[in-house]
Amino acid sequence: MVTRSILPLTVKKACVTRRGKRLIGPISTTVHRHGLTVVMGPNGAGKTTLLRMLHGMERLAEGHLAWQQPPEQARKRQAFVFQSPIMMRRSVLDNVAYPLMVHGTPRTEARAAAADWLERVGLKESAAKQATVLSGGERQKLAMARALIRKPEILFLDEPCASLDGRATREFEELVCDAFARGTRIVMSTHDLGQARRLAKDIWFINHGHLHEAGPAEAFFASPQTPEARAFINGDIVE
Repeated sequence: MVTRSILPLTVKKACVTRRGKRLIGPISTTVHRHGLTVVMGPNGAGKTTLLRMLHGMERLAEGHLAWQQPPEQARKRQAFVFQSPIMMRRSVLDNVAYPLMVHGTPRTEARAAAADWLERVGLKESAAKQATVLSGGERQKLAMARALIRKPEILFLDEPCASLDGRATREFEELVCDAFARGTRIVMSTHDLGQARRLAKDIWFINHGHLHEAGPAEAFFASPQTPEARAFINGDIVE
């Protein structure tokens, strides 16, 4: 039986508020079935809140999100990697196996799948280590394996390379490109213009919680349509 996609996701006049302050919105857009979207904007623009809203971790004050499947099905078929992922106090292998076990996969089968993913992300030799002793780059690799092990349709990445050095960033970007090539829909925030140029197929530029521009990455970098986006690309301060 062919499983119907949860995408596209339609966002209509969505707003997130906190303590009476509007953090996001109103935003109306569509997350199409295929693509690698990079969300950009100055610090405090709302990038993290936007990703959390799309993933369902923020309650909407107004508007709505509409997946192509019921919400409970949509939740099961997406994943999120945080800027500082939480490491459970167990082995690297069991950290990666956990999402499968919590959804009913037998322990032996889940650990076998986790071992395969650790090899894919370059952590095979660290399988028996406590996850809490890993370096920043290793933690992000683990988080990526843990997110992808259940084969999500869409993966949200919240500035995953913000605290990584050049080598760790390159290795993580390779994992992102591999996931995209395998068909995973990616929505990723970053403050790194170079990273956006390397990875993005399309760009969402946000400022003060509003979506100022959305379109193909090549066109965005060649000819941004708003003064705020032009200033951001030029490295100027965006207020």
